[in-house]
Amino acid sequence: MNGRVSSVLIATIVCLTGAASTGVSSEVKPSVRASVAHAAVPVVAASAAAARFAITVESSKGLSADVLRLATSAVSCAVNSGAIEKPQTLTVIDYSLPSTEPRLWVFDVPSGRMLFNELVAHGRNTGENMATSFSDAMNSRQSSLGLFVARDTYVGSNGYSLRLDGLEPGFNSHALERAIVMHGAPYVDEALAKQQGRIGRSWGCPALREAIARDVIDTVRGGGVIFSYYPDEKWLSSSHFLKCGNV
Repeated sequence: MNGRVSSVLIATIVCLTGAASTGVSSEVKPSVRASVAHAAVPVVAASAAAARFAITVESSKGLSADVLRLATSAVSCAVNSGAIEKPQTLTVIDYSLPSTEPRLWVFDVPSGRMLFNELVAHGRNTGENMATSFSDAMNSRQSSLGLFVARDTYVGSNGYSLRLDGLEPGFNSHALERAIVMHGAPYVDEALAKQQGRIGRSWGCPALREAIARDVIDTVRGGGVIFSYYPDEKWLSSSHFLKCGNV
């Protein structure tokens, strides 16, 4: 995807949300979650957004324009419906790509710059090299889809970790209870991927390379939004945040 397309799409979310707030943001409003599907959300065309915001962004290194469009549309819907506050960062995970490819991108929303493009693990029961099955069930050891908000950090059995709060009932809303967190792991490794045809797998967490995990976590913590994608028909057709309008 070229820089121009990326610029237009990132510009859309900035236009809809305005300048990102400082400090801890994206506080979820529980009373809003159930009513998001019925919210009337104004939609701003990408072309109009591009005309109003001169945002440039470097190449997204393989992120599909369609996936990025869905991500920015979903986050815009969540912000405009009042489900979350304006995020500082947008993280996109494309689980339709093999685990051997960098399939996690982190963008700075105000500037539109891409900050990271990294390998990321999926759950043990989600698939081998290719992800195929997703769940929000306890002890499923599967990855979950949809919008998450990055919360606080802690040090646990996987070292420095970031709690993720799922915003989509039926798809990821048990993330906190399931301890679905972002953390570093030795099995997320390029050499291991070449040796066995896939990176290692987690218990459902989006695990990263140990060398980069802390930097990514500290960038997105305290309100960054994570959009986990896979062309799952049920999620695509029923996600509240994908039904606000067409961007």
